[in-house]
Amino acid sequence: MKTILCYGDSNTWGYDPVMGDRFPPHVRWTGVLQQLLGETYRVIEEGLNGRTTVWDDPIEGYKSGKTYLIPCLESHRPLDLVIIMLGTNDLKARFSLTAYDIARGAGVLVDIVNKSGAGPHGQPPQTLLLAPPPVAHLSDFEEMFAGAAEKSRRLARHYRQVAAEYGCHFFDTGQVIVSSDLDGIHLEAGEHRKLAEALAGQVRKILER
Repeated sequence: MKTILCYGDSNTWGYDPVMGDRFPPHVRWTGVLQQLLGETYRVIEEGLNGRTTVWDDPIEGYKSGKTYLIPCLESHRPLDLVIIMLGTNDLKARFSLTAYDIARGAGVLVDIVNKSGAGPHGQPPQTLLLAPPPVAHLSDFEEMFAGAAEKSRRLARHYRQVAAEYGCHFFDTGQVIVSSDLDGIHLEAGEHRKLAEALAGQVRKILER
């Protein structure tokens, strides 16, 4: 059995922009991915609302992806693949970050995985770095994410460079999904399925070659 850790934010947790609560497991992209890959795979969902790449949130607290990643890898080892989809929350105005710096934060996480022994036989797992989709029309989050839409459109280019630098796999989710215009940052149910369908092919390419 191949084991995959999906490490992300509210779009991995499954925040529903229509109802404001959580999608059921079979709707979330992680759950759909499990269904598509079948019983020879185990998909572990590790999403946290508000999670950043490496930045401590002075308002919400305990949101740094860097802080929790090492114990998370250790608790779920051995892992064949770690899928990282973070960076949207780094776009919050309170952090004042460039798209370049957000991508570098994602690179720190990839480097942690690369240097871990959380894969089979004490080797590092493979990593698939996902560039989050661009921000859409912001409503209630407009002030919190002021200026985010323009910066978000530059993330994929920088994420691709980071993936090449750290020798990991890369996928631009903005090629297959869009953020909801209901709030600008979350995925509607249909986009979860589209993402899972795209990632199922990526996962098989990585782990079955």
